[in-house]
Amino acid sequence: MKVKISRLKFFIISLLGVIFFTGYAHALTIKIGTIVPLRSPWVNELKKLGIEWGKITNGEVDIKIYAGSIAGNETDMVRKIRMGTLGGAVFTNRGIMSIYPDAYVLNIPFFLESEAEFDYVLEKMSPFIEKEIEKKGFKVLIWAKAGWLYFFSKRPVLYPDDLKKHKLSFTTGAADMELAWKKSGYHVVPNQLKDMMMALQSGMVDSFYLPPLMAASGQYFALAPNMCSLRITPLLGGLVLSDKIWQKIPDKYKGQMIAVAQTMADNLYKETIELEKEAIEEMKKNGLKINQVPPDALEKWKAASDKGMDVLIGKVFTKEIYDMLMMHVKEFRKRNDQRKTVDR
Repeated sequence: MKVKISRLKFFIISLLGVIFFTGYAHALTIKIGTIVPLRSPWVNELKKLGIEWGKITNGEVDIKIYAGSIAGNETDMVRKIRMGTLGGAVFTNRGIMSIYPDAYVLNIPFFLESEAEFDYVLEKMSPFIEKEIEKKGFKVLIWAKAGWLYFFSKRPVLYPDDLKKHKLSFTTGAADMELAWKKSGYHVVPNQLKDMMMALQSGMVDSFYLPPLMAASGQYFALAPNMCSLRITPLLGGLVLSDKIWQKIPDKYKGQMIAVAQTMADNLYKETIELEKEAIEEMKKNGLKINQVPPDALEKWKAASDKGMDVLIGKVFTKEIYDMLMMHVKEFRKRNDQRKTVDR
C-alpha cells in the first residue's frame, strides 16, 4: 500500500509539474506589430527571433506577429502599445518619431554624408535617445538600419531646381516637416504610401522619395523612372517594446535576448543591401535611369535644405539635440580629415 501511495504522490507531483511549467512556458506572449508585409525578410526573422527567445527563456517568452499593417499604421501602433493591446512593434523612423520627435534630427535631408558618419553619430547619440524614449514608457531593444532614401521622378533630377518643377509625394501627418520642405522651395503633396500608385497615375504627384526596394516592390518606379544618385537620408528603425512588458522579463535573459535580436538586425541589413542591388538592376532592365549628380550638386541641395531648418529647430526637434548632432558630426569629420592628412 505504501508503494502505491508513493507512486500516486509521484504521479500527482509530476502532473502538477507538467501543468505548472507548461502554463509558465507561455506566460508572456508579446504581440509585435509591423507595417512590413507578411511575406518579407523582416517577418521571417521575427518568427525565428520568437523561437530563439523561447529557447533562451526556456519557453517563458513567446512572440505573436501582426504584420502588413494589421495593427494599423505606426502612429496607431504607438497608441496601442501605450494602451497595452500591443507589446511592441518593429518601427521605421516615422514610428520612432511618433514616440520621440527629437529622433528626426537623424533624418535631416542631405546632412549625414556617409554610412560611416551615420554609424558614428548613431553610436554616440543612441544611448541618450534610448533614455528619452524610456521616459515615455518604451524600450528600444535594437536599432535597425534599412538603407537610404532616394528621389524618384518623372523627369531627371540633378539639382534642387529640377525637383522644384515636380509635385513631390509627402507622407501625411507631419505638418511642420511639410512646411520645412515647402520653405525649401519644393511643391509637396501630402499622400499616403498606399495611395501612391493612384496619385502617380492621376498626375497628382510625379515624384517621391523611398528606398529602392520599396520603389521596386510597389512598382512606383514605372511612373517615375528617374532615380537621383544622391542619398537623401538614412532610414533607421528599430524593435521597440513597452517598458512594462520588458520589465516582466527576468533580467537573466535580457542580455541574450538583445544579442540575438541585434544579430537578426545585422543579418537583415546585409540581406537588404543585396536585395537592393538586385532591385536596382531589375528596375534598370525595366526602364529605370540613374542620374549621377555633378560634384557641385550636394552643396546646392544642402543650401536648399537649410532654408527650411528654422522650421525644424524648436518645432520638429529641439535645438539641444540639434547641437548634439552637430558636435558629433564635427568630431567625425575632424577625425576623418586628420586620417586623410596622415594617409597623404
